[in-house]
Amino acid sequence: MSKLVLLFIASTAAGTDWIRLFNGKDLSGWESVGDGVWSVMKDGVLLGDRRPKSVHQAWLYTKREFGDFDLSLEYWTKLGGNSGISIRDHTRARFAVMPDWDPKRTPSHNGYEIQIMNLPGPVKYPTGSIYLFAESTNVRQNTGDWNQLEIESRQERIRVRLNGVEVCEHAGDPARPKSGPIGLQLHDGASVVMFRNIRLRER
Repeated sequence: MSKLVLLFIASTAAGTDWIRLFNGKDLSGWESVGDGVWSVMKDGVLLGDRRPKSVHQAWLYTKREFGDFDLSLEYWTKLGGNSGISIRDHTRARFAVMPDWDPKRTPSHNGYEIQIMNLPGPVKYPTGSIYLFAESTNVRQNTGDWNQLEIESRQERIRVRLNGVEVCEHAGDPARPKSGPIGLQLHDGASVVMFRNIRLRER
């Protein structure tokens, strides 16, 4: 077998490996945007909190950017909580915080935001929705407990699964970026959210 073929096989295999975006120890590889208070708990859980008077959004972004990928993570948010996962946002939430706040240029308007919503009763974009593009269906969210969210991001398709069930799919906007960082949202001053087992596989 030629060296060229061996190199191709090795690179293909490497591209299917899962990597941990969050090491469970510190915020290495991440950068905070806004006034979110991010900390790592003793059990390796990432905790995001806000100051009560906070008005605008806060985010935690990967320093790396990704193209086609599968993302898997677990999240917990309190009843009434509002969070989300940003993908393909090259602005890195610059316009979601002060001093450049612009509600028409937040991450969901530049890239895509996968909604995490733990409100009682029906909402327009429940958890798993691709915010502003497609509402999720067949949502079975564990209120007050951990949930698994999986995002499949391809050039012409975004697919979302919640607790193993596909809940949303959309082709996206052809004019929007095809790659970018991964972001974790704290929506407002009442936001409290936890994440763990944040893994990504490039495709």
